[in-house]
Amino acid sequence: MTLKSSKEQDAGRRKQLMDIAVQLFAQKGYPNTKISDIVAAAGVAQGTFYWYFKSKQEIVIQLVADGHARLLQVIGQGYRKQSGTVDDMVKSSTKLMKDLLEFAESNRHLMALMFIEGSGGDEAIRSAISETRIAIEQAFRRNIERAVELKMLPDHIDFALRSSILTSLVEGTISRWLFGAGHDMSHKPALPADVVAAELARFEFFGLLGS
Repeated sequence: MTLKSSKEQDAGRRKQLMDIAVQLFAQKGYPNTKISDIVAAAGVAQGTFYWYFKSKQEIVIQLVADGHARLLQVIGQGYRKQSGTVDDMVKSSTKLMKDLLEFAESNRHLMALMFIEGSGGDEAIRSAISETRIAIEQAFRRNIERAVELKMLPDHIDFALRSSILTSLVEGTISRWLFGAGHDMSHKPALPADVVAAELARFEFFGLLGS
């Protein structure tokens, strides 16, 4: 076996364990999921888990860190590079919201872990999730600040307050859209992503930002 194929095999096994872990954490909850559950579902020995992760806590924190990076990548794609009209902003925001919703739908277990089940973890896990929420808020704030710099929004906007409200709005909408009022993993969204995204963008600009 070559060094390259060995690294690829390691990466594949690590991803397999993470994929299985996030599914179990979302379905059973972090406190109720054991390492033995993860390795049984993966069909590997318990020692294999410890080859890649020191503990159950470590794999959760890694899952949150990966989700953190991927969510910021999606939001970063909405960063304004040139000026435009309010209609242009609404269209751009609609696309961003649609991208976020589609990401969430494609990563339901990760969203359940970050928005619902992670709150049942220990302090280190809650801290990692909190850092992700803060980073998302800062990313939205950068987008709002950039729109002000381009004179697309008035300069009297309270960036911190608006980005905080927007983050809560998006997080709450994604959670309710994906899982319903009862946080049901089997819940199916009643509305397509583009419809929900359009409503989010309209509220963002004509309600939250007062455009």
